Amino acid sequence: MKKILVVCGNGLGTSLMMEMAVKDVIKKISFDAEVDHEDLSSAVSSNADIWVAATDVATQLEAAGKINIISLKNIFDKASIEEQLTALI
Repeated sequence: MKKILVVCGNGLGTSLMMEMAVKDVIKKISFDAEVDHEDLSSAVSSNADIWVAATDVATQLEAAGKINIISLKNIFDKASIEEQLTALI
């Protein structure tokens, strides 16, 4: 099972909303994954197969050496999540 980590600055509201959107998408496309959310400072030392974050946080994840990042201009854009996730899998 793949691990998807949804990241925002504080690991509270934004990442929780993105996590719910990601869960909707993986259910729709029948992708088996564990989804969790975390704040940016914790995420830098965490491991995941796929990362999901708003554009500004995604840039910081990339700078920290993370790969397979889904970068969102609009955190509610399920179509963008689905498109980028499908490209990664």
